[in-house]
Amino acid sequence: MLFILIVSWNVRERLRACLASLRAYPSARCPQQIIVVDNASTDGSADMVRTEFPEVQLIANPTNRGFTGGNNDGLRWIQTMSAQSEIAPRYVLLLNPDTEVTPSALDALIACAEAQPQAAVVGPQLRYPDGRLQSSRRRFPTLLTAIFESTPLQRHAPRSLLARYYALDLADDQPAEVDWVVGAAMLVRWAALQEVGWLDEQTFFMYSEELDWCRRFKRSGWRVLYCPSAQVIHHEAQSSGQAVAQRIVHFNASKVRYFAKHHGRPQAELLRWVLLGLWARELCIEGLKWLLGHKRSLRAERIAAYAHALRSGFR
Repeated sequence: MLFILIVSWNVRERLRACLASLRAYPSARCPQQIIVVDNASTDGSADMVRTEFPEVQLIANPTNRGFTGGNNDGLRWIQTMSAQSEIAPRYVLLLNPDTEVTPSALDALIACAEAQPQAAVVGPQLRYPDGRLQSSRRRFPTLLTAIFESTPLQRHAPRSLLARYYALDLADDQPAEVDWVVGAAMLVRWAALQEVGWLDEQTFFMYSEELDWCRRFKRSGWRVLYCPSAQVIHHEAQSSGQAVAQRIVHFNASKVRYFAKHHGRPQAELLRWVLLGLWARELCIEGLKWLLGHKRSLRAERIAAYAHALRSGFR
């Protein structure tokens, strides 16, 4: 049995398109059950699922449990359901609501997993809606990578540093074993999940949870694979883009927490202070531009977002 788990927050139209693609292109290799965990959306997402997709199991959370907690809620439902029935889970596909599967994508992922019994996680090739390739496989970050990647310093990063992190030496159209894959779409073997455990919701609300999970899988002897024959369209950041300040907080705090968990507190604290310094610098730059009268409404929004992020301390 293939369980497809989607955690959604206020992206009704994207969720509708995602579910429609799953209905149009189901797996021919494995019976499937779709589960939507709605994290207290206020845009009518839950009602849309109930009305238009009655075959979908809906879990309507009264609060926003984040990506990690929401997925664990779905995994908990799968575990309970399988204990009460004769249906045995084989795979769980964690899928973002801002994705759309393409024909045969589900079967390609399953075929890749079946051919590699030690694969705990299989990630597809992600593409933007216009067909461009979207980076989706990674190597584990070093402290230097974390300082440059997705920070105000990224444009100044040594080319070789990020090329290694983004695995640019690997061919886009060839399957490969990698350190981790982006959590927008990742097929997880249920047996491996039962051995290693669920997502770490005590540490991560959103961001870095799939990185942590893949590291735990590999530490236990499982493999993580990139499968380009399976293609998934990813619109990217449709949920988190609604709350820019919170996105900055969660992204950077999760990065620090990941380093604390896997590299120790000294490295994590060094990273935290560097990140705070970088965003403080951005705040000063935006403040100066505001004083000069340059796009003041935009500058005011950024100042508010950066100030909120700094107040969090990225803890």
